[in-house]
Amino acid sequence: MEEDEGELLLWKSDLAPESMVSVTVGRVMATLLVARPKKLHNAVSGLSPDHRQGASSLDSIHQSLWFLHQYVKDAVQNHVSLDEILIPMIEHALRLKDKNWKRGGQVLVLLNWLFLDELTFQTLIKNIADIIVRKDDRYVALGWCILVRSLVEFESVPCELPLNGLRERFNDMLKVLCSCIPRLTCILSKGSMLQEGFELPSRLAVCAADCIVSLTNALTRKAEVQTRQKRSNANSSYQQVTIFSNTVDDQREKPISNASKDSYLDMEYLLWDQLKDLAKLVQRLLAWSKNSRPLHAKGLEQVLKWLDEINLHYGNFQDEAGKVKSKIPRTGSLLLSSCWRHYSILLFLEDRLFSQHYKEWLNQYLSGIQYYSGHHTEETIGNKKARETMIFFLNCLCLLLGRLDSKKIESTVSEYGTQISQVLLLQFHSTDEDVIDEVVSIFKAVFLNSKLSSGGSITDHRQLDSVMPLLLNLLDERDVTARAVIILIAESCLMSRDNQFLLEVFKRFDSDSIMQRRNAIDVISEIVQMSSNTRNLLTQSAWQDIANQLIKCLEDEEILIRKQAADLLPCVEPALFLPSLVRLVYLSNDEVLASAREALIGVLKCHNQNIGAILMLLDCVSDFSLNAALPSTGGNGQDCIDQVGEFKSGFNDKGSRLQSDRVLSLIPQWSQSVQNWKFLIGPLMDKMFAEPSNAILVRFLSMINEHFVKATDVVLERILSYVKGQKEFGYISQLFSSLHISDECFYSKQDNQDEDMSLSVQQSLFERLCPLLVIRMLPLEVFNDLSMSVMYGQLPNRAIVHDMEMVDHKCVAALLLNRAFSKHEFDDVRKLAAELSGRIHPQVLYPFVNSVLEDAAISHNIPRIKACLFSMCTSLVVRGEHNFSHFDMFKIVKTLEIILSWPSQNGDEVSKSQHGCIDCIALMICNELQAPNSCSASNFVKIDINKKGHASLKGSILDYVVGRLISGTKEQGAAHDLDNNDNTSDNSTPLSLYLCMANVLTSACQKLSDSRKKQFARKVLPRLISFVEVTSTPVDIRTACIAVIFSAVYHLKSAILPYSKDVFSVSLNALKNGQEQERIAGAKLMVSLMSSEDPILECISGGLLEARDVLSSVSSFDPSIEVQQICQKMLQCLISP
Repeated sequence: MEEDEGELLLWKSDLAPESMVSVTVGRVMATLLVARPKKLHNAVSGLSPDHRQGASSLDSIHQSLWFLHQYVKDAVQNHVSLDEILIPMIEHALRLKDKNWKRGGQVLVLLNWLFLDELTFQTLIKNIADIIVRKDDRYVALGWCILVRSLVEFESVPCELPLNGLRERFNDMLKVLCSCIPRLTCILSKGSMLQEGFELPSRLAVCAADCIVSLTNALTRKAEVQTRQKRSNANSSYQQVTIFSNTVDDQREKPISNASKDSYLDMEYLLWDQLKDLAKLVQRLLAWSKNSRPLHAKGLEQVLKWLDEINLHYGNFQDEAGKVKSKIPRTGSLLLSSCWRHYSILLFLEDRLFSQHYKEWLNQYLSGIQYYSGHHTEETIGNKKARETMIFFLNCLCLLLGRLDSKKIESTVSEYGTQISQVLLLQFHSTDEDVIDEVVSIFKAVFLNSKLSSGGSITDHRQLDSVMPLLLNLLDERDVTARAVIILIAESCLMSRDNQFLLEVFKRFDSDSIMQRRNAIDVISEIVQMSSNTRNLLTQSAWQDIANQLIKCLEDEEILIRKQAADLLPCVEPALFLPSLVRLVYLSNDEVLASAREALIGVLKCHNQNIGAILMLLDCVSDFSLNAALPSTGGNGQDCIDQVGEFKSGFNDKGSRLQSDRVLSLIPQWSQSVQNWKFLIGPLMDKMFAEPSNAILVRFLSMINEHFVKATDVVLERILSYVKGQKEFGYISQLFSSLHISDECFYSKQDNQDEDMSLSVQQSLFERLCPLLVIRMLPLEVFNDLSMSVMYGQLPNRAIVHDMEMVDHKCVAALLLNRAFSKHEFDDVRKLAAELSGRIHPQVLYPFVNSVLEDAAISHNIPRIKACLFSMCTSLVVRGEHNFSHFDMFKIVKTLEIILSWPSQNGDEVSKSQHGCIDCIALMICNELQAPNSCSASNFVKIDINKKGHASLKGSILDYVVGRLISGTKEQGAAHDLDNNDNTSDNSTPLSLYLCMANVLTSACQKLSDSRKKQFARKVLPRLISFVEVTSTPVDIRTACIAVIFSAVYHLKSAILPYSKDVFSVSLNALKNGQEQERIAGAKLMVSLMSSEDPILECISGGLLEARDVLSSVSSFDPSIEVQQICQKMLQCLISP
C-alpha cells in the first residue's frame, strides 16, 4: 500500500491535471538545477530502484531524478514536447552564462545522464533543435545559443567529472544541431544596429554567431572525436548505464560502435553543406569589425574571398541528383575542414580561452610564414599551393592580431616585434598583391597604430627606427612593393616623434632617379591626404617643410611631379607657401609657370571662402611690385582712376606689368567658384579703405565688380560707414592752408605741384578717392532702384539744397553729389564724383543738376559747370534713350544756351566749358533720336519727385537747335521754342551762339548710330539747304550751315542720298556766288560729295559738267589761293581718264 502511494506521489501523469504536472516538473527542475554539480553527479551515479521507496518529498535530489526520469520516459513514449524541462535548462544557462563550472554545470550533468539512453537522446536533441525554430522569443534564443555552445564545447569545461553520455552521442548531437545553422544565420541578418554609420551586433547576434562558429568548428574535429569515442568504449566501463537502462525500459540500447558507417560519410560533408551559411557568417562578422577591429576585418575579407573561391572551384561538381562526386568535392571538403579548423577558433566574438592560447598560435603562424617565404623561396615561385598556404597564414595572423586589445598588442610587439617585422619585410619582395596588401595592413596595425599609446605616437620607436631604412630602400622602383611601402612610410612620418622620417623622404627628391622622386612625391601625397582627414597629425614645422618641398617640386623637370605638387598645394594652409608661390609665378619660365599657375588657381578655388588667403595674395602682389621698384601708385588720384576705368598701366615697365597680370589674370577663375560674396566683400573693402593708395587692390576689385551686385547692401553700407569718419567742408581748405597751397588747386589740376605735396595731402587724396573707386565698380542696375534707402535715402521727404553744401551722408547719392559739387574738394575727387553722379537715376540727378547749373551760370562758377556737364554727359552715355523723357533736360538746354552765349577765347576755361555744353546737347540729340517715338514731343513726360509745376513742352531739342541756328529767318518761329517766351528777335543774340549751335549739329553727326542717321538727315538737311539759299543772312552763319552739311555728308554716308542733288547745288552756288568763307566751305563740301559712295556719285553725275566749268573758272581766277588749290585737285579728278 505504501509502495502504491509512493508511486502515485512520484508520478500522476494519467490522473493529475496538466497544471499540477507543470508545477511538479517546475519544482523538480528547480531542485535539480540548484544542486551542486558534483553532488548532482554523485546522485546520478548512485541512483538505484530502491530510491523509489524513499522519501516522499520532491525536494530530495534522488526523488527528483526519478521523477524527471519517469517524466521524460512518458514524454518519449507519448511524443510529448519536453519544453517543461528544456526551458528551465535554457533559462539556467542564460542566468549563469558568465559563471564557472561549479555554478553552471548542472545542465551538462543532467543532459549527459539523459543522453545515455538512445531513444531519450533522440527525442531530447530533436526537442532542443526544435525550440530555436518554434520559439520566437529573443531571450529563449539567447539562452539556447549559450546552452548549445556549452554542449558542443563540453570538453573545454574545467570539470573532473566524466561526461561519457555527451562524448558518445557527440556526432549525432552535432548532426542534429547543425540543422539549426540556417535559423541562426537568419538571426544574424536581423541582429545589427547602425551607430555613426557602422553596424553593431546585438547580444543575441553575438551569441548566435559564436554558436555557429562553435558548431562548425566542432565539425572539423569529427575524426578526432571518433577516435576518442572508440577508445572510450573500449577502455571504460560506466556502471550507471546498466542501472539506468534497466529502469528506463526493458529494451536495451544498441552500442554506439555499431552505428551505421553511412552516418560517418554524411558527417564528412556536413561542413561542406554549410558553406553558404559560413559565407553569410563571415559577412556579418566583417560588417561588425570594420570600425572597431580593422585588422581583424582585413582578415575576414580574405576569408570571405577564400570561401567564394572554394565555392566557385568545387561547388559545381555535383550530379543532377545532388550527390557529391567522390574525388574533387572530397578535396574541397577536406580543404574547407582543414582551414576552417584554424579560422574558426579566431572568429569567436566571446572567447575566454583565447588569451591562454594566442601566443602559441602566433608562433605557429610566424613559423609557417617564415618557412614558406624563406626556405622554399626558389621552389615555391609560381607554386599556387605555396601561395595559398602563405595567404592562409597571413589571414590567420590578421585575424589573431586583429583581436588583441591595445595592451596585448603592446606586449606582443615588445616580445615578438623583431620577429614580426623580419617576417613582414620578407613579404615585400613578393609579387602577389594580396600578400602585399595583408602585410601592409598588419604592419600598420602593429607598428603604426596611434591608439596603442596615450601619447598618440608610435608604440615602439626602436622597432620602427630599425625598419624605416629598409622601407626607404624599397622606394627605388615603381612596382607593387613601392606602392605598398609608400603608405607605410607616410603613416610612419605622421606618427613619428619628430620630422626625421620626413626629412629622409625629402632626400629622395635630390636623386637623379625619376622613380625615386615620383615615389617621394607619392609619400608626400599620402601624408597630405591622411592629414587632411584628421587634425593635428603633423606639427606646424612639418607642414612648413612639406609646403617648401612642394614649391620646389613645381620646378622639377618631370611634368608628372610638377602636376602632383600643384594638386597637393591646395590641401596645405596657404599662409605657409603663398608668398613663395606668387614669386614663382612671377619669375618662372614657361614650363614651370604653367604648373605654378595651376597650383595657384587650385589654391584660390579650394580656399574660395578663406578671406585670409585672398588678402595674403593681394599683399604678395603688392609687395612684389614694390620690391621690383615698380610704382604701384601714381603721384595723384588719376592713376588710381585709370586702374579702374581704362586699366592703364601704373607700372613704368611693360614687362613688369605683364608679370603682375600673371597673378591677377587668375582672379576671374577664382571669382566664379565663390559661393558667398557677402562674406568676402566686407573684408576686401576694409583692406582697400586701409590702403587707399594701393592700385593693386583697385585692379583686383575691378576684376570682380560683376559680383558686387550679389552683395550691394554690404558694399554701400561699408562705404557710408567709411565716409562718416572723414572730415568734410573746410578740412581740405585748412589742410592746404597749413601747407601754404592756394585754393586754386581745388579748381584745376596742379601737376607741377604734385611733387611738392606732402605725404599727408596725398594720403588724404587717396582716402577720399577710395570710396568713389568702389562705387565706380558697381554695375549700373544698382542705381536704378529708387526705393533703396542706402542709395537714395527717403526721396519723398527730400528737398534740393540750393547752396550745394549737402552734409547728409545717409545715402550714397548724397555722397556723390556732395563731392562732385563741393567748393572745397580735390579736383580728381570732384571729377570722379561728377562722373559717378551721372549714374544716379535721372529723377534724382536732373532736378539737382538743373538747379546747380542755373546757379553756376549766374555766378559764372566754371568748376561747377564742368561738374554738371560731366554728370550729364555720363548719364546720357550710360543710360542712352532710357533717361530722355525728363522735363528738366529741356530746362538744362536753356541754361547751356546761356553759357554758350558767353564771350570766350580759344583755350580759356569758358571755351572749354562751352565745348562741354556742345557735346552735352549733341548727346541729348542722339538720345532723342534713339528714343522710341522720338518725333513726338508730347511723349516727353516729366516725373518730378519735388512735384513742381512746369510749362508744357513744344518741339524737340533737335528742332530747337536747328531753329536757333537759322533764327531771324522765316523758318524760325515759336514751334522751335522750348518754352512760352518770345524769341523772334535775334538782334541781341551773339554770333558765337549760332556757331555753337552749328557745332552741336556737327558733333551730333559724329555721335549718331547708324540706325538714326536717316532720321537726322531728314530733319536737318532740308532746312539747312533752304537756309543757305537765302542770301540776306549773315555770311558766317551760312558758312557754318555749309560746314554742318559737309559733316553730314562725311559722317552720314548713304543717309544723305535723297538730298545729294540739293547738297551738290549748295556747293556749286557757294563756289559761284559765295564770299571767300563760303567758297572754301563749298569746295570742301564738293570734295566730300565726290569721295562719297557710288549711289551718291550716280545721283550727282548730271551736274558734273557744270561742276567742271565752275571748278575750271574758280581754279583760275579765285582770289583765294586755298580755294584755287582745292578746285584744281577736284578738276584733275574730273578730267582724268
